[in-house]
Amino acid sequence: MSDWTWEYISHDLGESLAPPVRAEVERIAAELAVVNSMVYLEGASCQGLSPGLRVEYGSAADGTHIMLSYLTNVRGERIVIVSVTSV
Repeated sequence: MSDWTWEYISHDLGESLAPPVRAEVERIAAELAVVNSMVYLEGASCQGLSPGLRVEYGSAADGTHIMLSYLTNVRGERIVIVSVTSV
C-alpha cells in the first residue's frame, strides 16, 4: 500500500465537479499516487527536481471526457490536482 496521497489544490475544485466526473478524477488521482510512489521510491528524501505540471485524460461513467492537470509533490509524497476540464 502506498503512503502517497492526493488532494485538490482547493476544496472548491472538487466540490464544483459533477458526481461522475468527480468519481473519475478521484480514481485517476488515486492511481497516480500509487504509480508515483513506485517511480519516486525515495519520496521525502528526494534531492532531484519534481516533474512539473502534467496532464492525464479519462472518461467519466456518463461519457464525459476529462482532462486533469496535476503536480507531483515528490518530497510531500502527494499528487495535487490543479485543474479539471470536462466536455
